[in-house]
Amino acid sequence: MAEELILLLLIVVAGTGGELCVARTMQVVGPATDVRPAALTRMVLRAARIGWMWLGLLLMTLAFFSLLEMLSLENVSFVVPVTALSYGFGALGGKIFLREQVSGRRWAGVLLVCIGVGLVLVGKH
Repeated sequence: MAEELILLLLIVVAGTGGELCVARTMQVVGPATDVRPAALTRMVLRAARIGWMWLGLLLMTLAFFSLLEMLSLENVSFVVPVTALSYGFGALGGKIFLREQVSGRRWAGVLLVCIGVGLVLVGKH
């Protein structure tokens, strides 16, 4: 059970952390306003010069391999719903790290997801 808990934390924290780092990078780079290959290549090269992008990719890689290991230990019907905890971490990280506005309705939705995850966890035992 300890291994599953560590893997779950890695999936949720590293995955969400990686997404937040990539989002921070894209705030610096800006939106893709031109979808021609040359413009997209320039955008990718700009993103590659920002450290947050590399940290984000590293964290998402860690989360991906943790997910693979977790799926070798547990049923997908358990793993996928439980990893939805990342929605709560994502909203919290968006608020704190990216300084996003998170509405009360969005927090209510996150709470409902977390309650659902709690039901999945209770149903495991």
